Amino acid sequence: MSVDIGHLRLKELVFWGRHGYLPFERESGNRFEVDVDIEADLADAVKSDRMESTVDLAQVYEIIRNHVEGEPRTLIESLAGVIAEEITALEKALSCTVRVRKMSPPLPGATGGVMEAEVTRVA
Repeated sequence: MSVDIGHLRLKELVFWGRHGYLPFERESGNRFEVDVDIEADLADAVKSDRMESTVDLAQVYEIIRNHVEGEPRTLIESLAGVIAEEITALEKALSCTVRVRKMSPPLPGATGGVMEAEVTRVA
């Protein structure tokens, strides 16, 4: 019996959120970008070409949007973790890597303007 393990990805999803440690970050908000890489059992999807045989990326998008636009978190690490946890709970998902980027972090001095956290969760 063969098993088809593959990756499904959403990249550079953009949302407005109010995550951060400093009070003004929660008041004014910030632009966030999210990438997600889902390792999944794609054997049924490869054979059947049916939507219910794979991870629904529209559902994944909504999970991400709900968390980024929802309840503020202090750390982007925590934000990436709750997103990864919910996605790995989906049927067919074996693991999930989530990268969250804060596009205008409150850092002193000149920066490239991006702070990123990456979390990988295994189902």
